[in-house]
Amino acid sequence: MVVTALSRIVIRLLLLGIVESFGLFDTVVEAAGALTSSASCLGFPPMTTLRLIPTDNIVVFPGMDVTLPISVGDESTVLLVPREGTNFASVGIVAEVLQSVRLPGGVRAVNLKGLRRGIAGAAQPDSEGNLRVEVDERPDENPPAEEVAELELQYRALIAEILELRGDDGRIASFVRDIKEPGTLADTSGYSPDLSYAQKVELLELIDVKARLTRALELQQERLTELQLRKRIREDVDTGAQKQQKEYLLRKQMESIRKELGEDDESVIEEYRTQIAESGMSDEVREQAERELGRLERMGDSSPESQTIRSYLDWLVAVPWGVLSDEALDPVAARRVLDDDHAGLDDVKQRITDYLAVRKLRVERGIEPDRRAGVVLTFVGPPGTGKTSIGESIARATGREFVRIALGGVRDEAEIRGHRRTYVGALPGRLVRALRDAGTMNPVILLDEVDKLGNDWRGDPSSALLEVLDPSQNHTFRDHYLDIEVDLSDVLFLATANVVDSIPPALLDRMEVIRFDGYTVVEKTAIARDYLMPRQLKQNALREGEVAVADEVLRLVIDEYTREAGVRQLERELGKVLRKTATKVATGDVDVVTLDIEAVREALGRQKFFTEPASRTSVPGVATGLAVTGVGGDVLFVEVATMPGKGGLVLTGQLGDVMKESAQIALSYVRSHADDLGIDRSLLRDREFHIHVPAGAIPKDGPSAGVTIVTALVSLLSGKPVKNTMGMTGEVTLRGRVLPIGGLKQKVLAAHAAGLTDVILPKRNEPDLEDVPEEVRKAIRFHALGSIDQVLEIALENKAAASALAA
Repeated sequence: MVVTALSRIVIRLLLLGIVESFGLFDTVVEAAGALTSSASCLGFPPMTTLRLIPTDNIVVFPGMDVTLPISVGDESTVLLVPREGTNFASVGIVAEVLQSVRLPGGVRAVNLKGLRRGIAGAAQPDSEGNLRVEVDERPDENPPAEEVAELELQYRALIAEILELRGDDGRIASFVRDIKEPGTLADTSGYSPDLSYAQKVELLELIDVKARLTRALELQQERLTELQLRKRIREDVDTGAQKQQKEYLLRKQMESIRKELGEDDESVIEEYRTQIAESGMSDEVREQAERELGRLERMGDSSPESQTIRSYLDWLVAVPWGVLSDEALDPVAARRVLDDDHAGLDDVKQRITDYLAVRKLRVERGIEPDRRAGVVLTFVGPPGTGKTSIGESIARATGREFVRIALGGVRDEAEIRGHRRTYVGALPGRLVRALRDAGTMNPVILLDEVDKLGNDWRGDPSSALLEVLDPSQNHTFRDHYLDIEVDLSDVLFLATANVVDSIPPALLDRMEVIRFDGYTVVEKTAIARDYLMPRQLKQNALREGEVAVADEVLRLVIDEYTREAGVRQLERELGKVLRKTATKVATGDVDVVTLDIEAVREALGRQKFFTEPASRTSVPGVATGLAVTGVGGDVLFVEVATMPGKGGLVLTGQLGDVMKESAQIALSYVRSHADDLGIDRSLLRDREFHIHVPAGAIPKDGPSAGVTIVTALVSLLSGKPVKNTMGMTGEVTLRGRVLPIGGLKQKVLAAHAAGLTDVILPKRNEPDLEDVPEEVRKAIRFHALGSIDQVLEIALENKAAASALAA
């Protein structure tokens, strides 16, 4: 190896002419001869001596034919070594001289064919001054077929794809298919015009066939990826050019057709000018419209921006500028309409009646409308209580158009304010679209599910509503798309929500909240009889005379098959009963169907809801509490158990942080007042308590269960059960005071629906009982108390049952 390296140095010196220029030719030749002699002495095998031919920037592979403008004399075989500048490849090609040829212009050349790889060894010039080198010929040594079979398959598949992309006529593909040797197959990469000189030299210098085939596969994979990308770019460019040409031809045809029909640019401009003049726009809006119309007129219809301007003008003239509905200002007639459409909801009806009365007095007395005196009513309550439908009734009662905007899940501020015209596909916001749909500037706009607005990186829609719902600001509302002021002061805004907790405080401050606390059984019965049954009869193709139902049957459906604050589930259950009835009528079994308990059981199945406080609280350690959920009021049970331990407290039932704190307060109160409560302190020593609030799958939170937890603890430790007719609510302090709570009306309605006849509530909530319907107040005894001692005195039975601690 040392000899070979030194020989290469000699070759480079001779090729560069450095030896002759310094007069060292004889010395170098002697050194080369000495190296050759040394190699023989060291036992290296004899090598073929061939004339060295450098190929500038050309890489020849075995099997490749090449014509070079050189003279090789009588040589039949030469060594071709790639050269770039002064850098030679470490591996060359032993090439056979096929023939000498004369090129155009009289230049002599030889036709060569690569045979196999060879590595140059010792070098010396011949008598004619040509450099000859000893060559270590390296024919391909094929590895076992199983080692390269998969590589061959992948390589052939890649070459096939490349040739297909290049539009091969099949000849090259046939040539590649005929190659059987893996080394020769890898060398076909040398024919590729896409490989660089350095990549070809890299393949030439790889003697190992498997390594060479692997590297060739990698290079061809890169080549295929590049070709596919070029094809895709070329197709995209061709498609775009064809589309533009097609659009141009179509546009020219449209222009010709429009001219024949008399609908050229001038007629379009005149049509817009007429619409602007008749639209009732304010001076500011008309000035903006005429400015945009002038731009459209100057640029013509062929400009790409013309369609954007036309869309903008279409929206400007679509807004009903100055158009107002004839408002009905009769409070009595409005109340009659509201009563016809909805049962109950006296708070809402009275508020609308008052609003119309004030509007009527302003008109009769010639008082100018006050833009700051607008009203934004927000209906908050459980689902199915009629919040959305009352909006339609208000519009009908006031003689206005009604538009509903669903805000649930809206996250983009542009949904409210609109997109700026710089964006592709820009549109005005929902408010401007609502005015367009209503056809007037004073409709009733219902913002449905305002508590379910979202926000993300696109903006906060609730912040955009701050201006809309502020009567002192919404007369100058500016939509981003129109970019002009739109007066919303004549709009009657209504909003609906299930809870107010998720509404931002700043937005809630602009709203007048009216709570929908749910319906009583009597109200549900009236709604079912007067509203739901007629609607379901119509939907199920039944006539009024074909079905008879008593109020007792309706109450059965309400009590045993629904548990809700509204009537949505009730309507579904009635629809199911009437579908069974329609089947009987359609099959000719009966002409008139009387719905009784048996018919209800047959249609709806077994009873779904039960009244169970009596059985649940018959043992010490269980108390009945009252709660408010997202679907109305509900009854919950607090269960307490104790066992020997280290005095810990276990809480289960998916309790929130506030409710967990209430449980800690309740236990601390009982431990600190054990003597006053008549509880043996030994029952509190070295014992753990477990408080559970079913159902475990439903999250619960809030402080109003404090009274219930204290009562359940004292009941367990004293052995006295809680009265089975008693429900309770209230927050408790460490000093035993009972603090006020919210949602009293919904809680009382839930207690009434559950069959409770006694309700304990905080003393300071007693005025809230005025909101409870009269029939409910008559059916329940209310105990407004201020301390936990009073609660325990009323809630617990006087006689102790068998103590749960006895075990």
